[in-house]
Amino acid sequence: MEPRFEQFVRERQYLANVSPATLEWYTHSLKWLRSESPTQDELKDVVLRMREKGLKATGCNSLARAINAYLKWSGSALKIPQLKEPQVVLPTITEQQIKLLVHWKPKRKVHRRLHLLILILLDTGCRISEALTLRVREIDLDNMLVTLDGKGRKQRIVPFSFELRKALFRYITDFKRKPDSLLLASRNETQLGRRVMLRDVKKLCERLGFKAPVRTLHAFRHTFAVNYLRRGGSVFHLQKCLGHSSLEMTRRYANLMTEDLQAVHERVSLLRG
Repeated sequence: MEPRFEQFVRERQYLANVSPATLEWYTHSLKWLRSESPTQDELKDVVLRMREKGLKATGCNSLARAINAYLKWSGSALKIPQLKEPQVVLPTITEQQIKLLVHWKPKRKVHRRLHLLILILLDTGCRISEALTLRVREIDLDNMLVTLDGKGRKQRIVPFSFELRKALFRYITDFKRKPDSLLLASRNETQLGRRVMLRDVKKLCERLGFKAPVRTLHAFRHTFAVNYLRRGGSVFHLQKCLGHSSLEMTRRYANLMTEDLQAVHERVSLLRG
């Protein structure tokens, strides 16, 4: 890596205290730059090469944000403009499918662990990474609050329901989970892998008679957001629950289903008698 790139990454690590995942993102993104002080034409070439490699607009924009952070740090007035991203309906889980998942009655420990993970994702809207790194001491059963470690090492406290408290209490008690232990751990008490849990969730969906939605694990987060708003929650409270730094990010999760729009339109239509 070029000396200026290394200096930028080191300062982000030791002065901004960004997470290891963010450092990896910076390092990967800066590999697209061919010089420490790129010209506007060279920045255009970066985007062209990304597109030629098959990257979608979302992927290009993610890399561009990291490169722009470096350019601002280096004192450059140049930046890579964001590409227009397609507005797609976010995948969600239907109410009937939610009922099947919630009312599943697992017996074995591995299945109970999977069921609890699903309940946590549905009830808190947390990211899969936040659920898999959750420790028992971070769960306040008395006040029904959970402390989550979000992106960029930002902690937030999120409420959960009485129903989830029952499931958490039974799991912690039955399997003697200690305060410093991961709530959901492997047989060797290590962190569960995202891919393994994705596989298990997909298998469970098939077993219950339906196909898992695309972006399966993140679909739980989308489902939480849509239903939060559908049932009267405010977009500002939703922003806090999801741990978004900006309201604009939250709006991406606030795509209501077509039937919601139809129901609203029926109530406000000027043609109603």
